Amino acid sequence: MSHPRLLLFCCALSGFLVVALGAFGAHALAASLTPKLQATYQTAVEYQGLHTLAALAITLLSLHFPESRWLTRAGWLMLLGILLFSGSLYLLALTGIRALGMITPFGGLTLLLGWAMLAFAVLRLPGRNRSS
Repeated sequence: MSHPRLLLFCCALSGFLVVALGAFGAHALAASLTPKLQATYQTAVEYQGLHTLAALAITLLSLHFPESRWLTRAGWLMLLGILLFSGSLYLLALTGIRALGMITPFGGLTLLLGWAMLAFAVLRLPGRNRSS
């Protein structure tokens, strides 16, 4: 499987999971989590949803510019950031193990690196000659 195709698959899987986990949190967990842990869980869902869309957009852009390895790298950083950031918050909310919160900043940093990599990639994309 090619890198863009694998990225698209991972984005689709993450999109599926964000809907499933969001529904699970809203219905099955609503009565069992404290308000603080509900907010933590909701933050995980929101960030996963937002960054899944970003990773999807990056991947689609990489299909248009297949020579840009930087776009592919940005997409992978977004997905890794989702796993670390949202994943640690999901686990924290479900288990109450506060030490899991130490992983969350690394996920946030990875998401920031993904956005920075996207900006770098865009600057390196071939431009059209405006004099024609």
